[in-house]
Amino acid sequence: MNLIELRDIRKTFLLGEVVLPVLKGITLDIATGERVALIGASGSGKSTLMNTLGCLDRPTSGHYRLDGEEVSQLSNDARAVVRNQKMGFVFQNFNLLARTTALAQVMMPLLYDTKYVSQKEAKRRATAMLDRVGLADRMDHHPSQLSGGQQQRVALARALINNPPFLLADEPTGNLDSNTTREVLALFKELNEHDGITILLVTHDPKVAASCKRVIRMADGLIEADELNPEINA
Repeated sequence: MNLIELRDIRKTFLLGEVVLPVLKGITLDIATGERVALIGASGSGKSTLMNTLGCLDRPTSGHYRLDGEEVSQLSNDARAVVRNQKMGFVFQNFNLLARTTALAQVMMPLLYDTKYVSQKEAKRRATAMLDRVGLADRMDHHPSQLSGGQQQRVALARALINNPPFLLADEPTGNLDSNTTREVLALFKELNEHDGITILLVTHDPKVAASCKRVIRMADGLIEADELNPEINA
C-alpha cells in the first residue's frame, strides 16, 4: 500500500514579473514502510519537494495523496493538523529551544495535539521516547549541555512523540561527525525496520543516501533516477 502518491506535481514561484518553475512535473509513489533517500544538488528542487511532501507548502498544480487523503490544496489549519498527526520532522540544525530541557522539548508536540493529553501522560510518553533514543539520563539537560548527536536524538524523540507513520529528515547528519552520523543512521534504520515508520531522508551526501533502501535523484526540478539499493535490499 502506498503512503504517498504524487501525480504531476508542479511548483512555480513568482519573482516580481519572473516566473520560476522549480518542480516541473513530479510523479512518485512511496510505499508504507519504505526508507527512501532524496538526493540532489543545490537548486535541484529537492527542498521544495520535501516542503510539499511535509505539507509545509502547496504545489501550484498536481495531486498529493497522503495515507489515502488528498492534501495538496488543504487550508493552512488543515495542513497543520495533518503534520501534527501523520508526520515527524528532523532538521540539520536540530531546532531546539535553548532554555528548554530535553524532556520539555519532546513533550511540546503533545500540547498541540487535537486530542487532549494530560501533563502526566505527556511526561510519561516523552520519558519513554527519550529512553528509546538512549537519553534517559539527559532528560533534564538543556541543548547547551548536550553534544550534537544528543541534540539530534532529542529532535528525533520530539518528531516521534505522536507516533507518526511518516518521518521526514532534512540533512539530519549535516552537523554531525562521522561516528555520530553512523549512530543516527542506525537509529533511522531501527525505526524503519522494527517500527515500520516510513522515512524520507533528504541529503546531498551519497554516503548518507546509501543507508537507504531506495535512492531518488533529482536534477532541474525533475526525478533523474529512482533506484533500489542492491546491497541493502539483498
